[in-house]
Amino acid sequence: MIGFWNAFVKITGWPAQFFCFRTKTYYEDRQRQGRGIRGPAIVICNHTSVFDYVVLMFAFWSRTLRFQIAEVMFRKPLLGTLLRLLGGIYVNRDSHDIGCIAISEEIVQSGGIVGIFPEGRLPRAGEARPLPFKTGAAYLALSTGAQVIPVYTNGSYFNKKRARIMIGAPIKASDYADPKLSDRENIQLVAEAMRTRIIELGGLLDERGEGKASA
Repeated sequence: MIGFWNAFVKITGWPAQFFCFRTKTYYEDRQRQGRGIRGPAIVICNHTSVFDYVVLMFAFWSRTLRFQIAEVMFRKPLLGTLLRLLGGIYVNRDSHDIGCIAISEEIVQSGGIVGIFPEGRLPRAGEARPLPFKTGAAYLALSTGAQVIPVYTNGSYFNKKRARIMIGAPIKASDYADPKLSDRENIQLVAEAMRTRIIELGGLLDERGEGKASA
């Protein structure tokens, strides 16, 4: 049913999202990673708005992305119901419940795709972007061995300037791990490497004059 509801929303919502975002997609290396994703994966992206989720849903049209979503979004009656139908993964940031990690591992190990905004929250005015990354995405990437697809969005939604995203080449968390370090140290190391990749993709958009995320 999750696949059905994702397809339904994509088909019926395509015209509206096109006029709201007019997303233009760029690629770091299109031969290695276009908009089609093969096999299990973890998609990570900088966080500029609650609409980042919508933009990524339509960017990867042919696959169902199951995003980790903060508890506050699920508390909205109609929106919460829709997010559950679309397969949203409930993340309770107010507790130490790691159920979202277990669910995410199961999805990836079953061949699915999990989407994560590693910053964990929206940046506040004046904060350097992207924020330091939480370690959940890094842990998931190391524990499953799945490819990680980094994406950068300029966050330009609902205005005259088109939304632009840069899809990066897939990376493997194990390539950044150091066998001499502890598991905890490696998770942190991979999280920092993920943030660096997002910054690099933002730099590629900067070269086209489209890289600054909305404040």
